[in-house]
Amino acid sequence: MLIFVPTPIGNIADISLRTLEVLSTAEVFLCEDTRVTKQLLKILQERYSLELQDHRTFYSLHSHNEDEFVAKLTPDYFDKVVVYMSDAGMPCVSDPGSRLVAYMQKNSLNYEILPGANAVLSAYAASGFSSSRFLFFGFLPHKGSERSGALAKALYSGYVTILYEAPHRLLRLLYALEKEEPKRELFLAKELTKRYQKFYKGTASEILQELPTQVKGEWVVVIQNGNESSKESCITPKDIDELDIPKKQKAKLLAKITGKTVKEIYNTMVS
Repeated sequence: MLIFVPTPIGNIADISLRTLEVLSTAEVFLCEDTRVTKQLLKILQERYSLELQDHRTFYSLHSHNEDEFVAKLTPDYFDKVVVYMSDAGMPCVSDPGSRLVAYMQKNSLNYEILPGANAVLSAYAASGFSSSRFLFFGFLPHKGSERSGALAKALYSGYVTILYEAPHRLLRLLYALEKEEPKRELFLAKELTKRYQKFYKGTASEILQELPTQVKGEWVVVIQNGNESSKESCITPKDIDELDIPKKQKAKLLAKITGKTVKEIYNTMVS
C-alpha cells in the first residue's frame, strides 16, 4: 500500500489525526529529503507522542531521481505500508510524486492521497478574489523569453492566476507586473501559516511601497483576472497565425505569448 502524506507548510499544528495514524503504521518512508522528514517525525514524537514502527527505512525520492527510482520498482515493493512525504505541502503539487501515482495506476496497485495543507488553496482562499476558477502556474521560468512568455500567459489567461516565487526574484516580478499591468490587483502571501505570515493586497506599485528593502521568506502571488470578457477575447497563437500581416511581425507577436524566440518562430515559418 502506498499513501501520499501532506506535511505542514509552516505550522506543525496543521498535521491531521489521520496523518499521524498513517505515520504510526509506515514501514518505508519515501522522502523528498530524508533529513527534513526525520526532523518532522522527531517533532511529532515529542509534541504528539507519535509512535513509529521499530523497523523503518528511509529513501530519498526527489525531482532529480524520481524517474530512475520508479523504473526500478516492482509491485511487491508495496506489500508493506509505504508513505511518500514531500518537504512541505501536498505531494505532486509543485513537488515530486506524480511518477509514483502513474506507476501505481499502471500496475493496478492501491494508493491513497491524504488531504492536507496546501499553499495554493490557502492563498486563493485568503485573496478575497471572487472567482470560482483559477489557474496555478507554479514557479515561472527563471529568466529570458521563457519567463516573459510564461508571465504573459499568466496575465492574459482570463482567470485568477497563482504563482510561487522565490524571495530573490519577487521584486523583479513586481516590477514586471507594474510595467505590464499597473492597474491589476494582486494578493501576496508571505510565509503562510508561519510566525511571520503576512498578506499584501493592491497593485504592484502599492505593494512595492509596503515591502521591506530586503525580501525574505516563501511567497505565493495571486493575480486578479482582467475583464470578465477576457476569457472570450484572450488571443491565442492560432488567432495570430491567421492574421494577414508580415511574417516578422507575426513572429514577434507569437514570441510574446509562447516564450519562444522571434528567430525560432520565424525560421519555422519560412522553412
